[in-house]
Amino acid sequence: MTTPEPILPLTGIRVITTGQILAAPFCSTLFAEFGAEVIKIEPPVTGESNRGSVSFAQDNRGQKAITLDITRPEGAAVFRRLADRADVLVDNNRPGALEKWGFAPDTLRETNPGLVTVRISGYGQTGPYKDRAGFDRVALAFAGITGLTGYPDRPPVRPAYFVADYGAGMFAAFGAMLALRARDQTGKGQDVDMALYEAVWRMSGTHIASYGLQGKDRERSGNYMPGVVPAEQFETSDGHFLVINATTPRAFSKLCEAIGQPELVHDPRFAPRTNLMQNHAAIHAILGEWVGQRPLAECQATLDQFGVPATKVYLMEDIVGDPHFADRHQVLSVESADYGHLLQPGVVPVLTATPGRVAHRAPLLGEHNEEILLGLLGMQPAELEGLKAKGLV
Repeated sequence: MTTPEPILPLTGIRVITTGQILAAPFCSTLFAEFGAEVIKIEPPVTGESNRGSVSFAQDNRGQKAITLDITRPEGAAVFRRLADRADVLVDNNRPGALEKWGFAPDTLRETNPGLVTVRISGYGQTGPYKDRAGFDRVALAFAGITGLTGYPDRPPVRPAYFVADYGAGMFAAFGAMLALRARDQTGKGQDVDMALYEAVWRMSGTHIASYGLQGKDRERSGNYMPGVVPAEQFETSDGHFLVINATTPRAFSKLCEAIGQPELVHDPRFAPRTNLMQNHAAIHAILGEWVGQRPLAECQATLDQFGVPATKVYLMEDIVGDPHFADRHQVLSVESADYGHLLQPGVVPVLTATPGRVAHRAPLLGEHNEEILLGLLGMQPAELEGLKAKGLV
């Protein structure tokens, strides 16, 4: 007897999305992975500009797709019918685009009072910069992370991942869940206004507090984070890089034991803790010498034995071959229309009773036209054929 599949937590929620590129599709796919029906709306013929790319295949997995020209009156009327049947609308066009097309959220809520509208943009829907164009890298710079990343004698460096786009997608999904919860209490929908830069800014930690206290910016400092000691990456004798992060008194004590120098805990260079912070170069030099005399496997085994936080600096080949990633299903092989099966990140977060899943690959352009337009909206075949003839779908 087989165990029935659990009902996913967002089963019964319908999301429609006009989003493109990264942040909005990613936000929408998070919904799909936990059971929501997500309907992606794209322009006929061309689809969204990112279609055909590897990122499209990954960031739109689990969604359904229809084609619809929402900029023309007949297409706009169909869009409104979809909006009347939706719980959430996700959009990341420039501020004012929905209003230009006749879809101001408040007007959509005239016929669907509970609609939650998620609006993702570079700078938000308000403020003096709201009409500026914004992409991930611009948002990173505006939020301050670029200026702090890199070495002091070199230009700033961008992070290797799209932190703003994916961060905004996560915060936007979280905001939508809050709005849906509020709807449970009030029966009314609302807007979720998510700026790319604000996702990064919210993750900036205490940098602004330090600025407020000291009245000056922290300079770029490479891998060293002021006050976070010891924490650095060191090259092993067999040519790998190992990160050690033992920044609490207890972790530092364990680290000193692990490298066979327990007396360092009481060394005046490193005690009290203010001295340790001032002499970070000295402790890092000691650790670098210890790591440099040993292969990675020995270093990792020793540090694990003593409970010291440490790991190899992973590359993709390490991640794909790692048993922990595999055990937690964090490397998936997902079908795609253009590339065969693609390796992709797993579903996050992990829920123990109702875990998410990737239901299916990213959709083909207009793949679900008949299912949505004939099924959900109840169009007659002749009406759909008429829309096709006019180039509206």
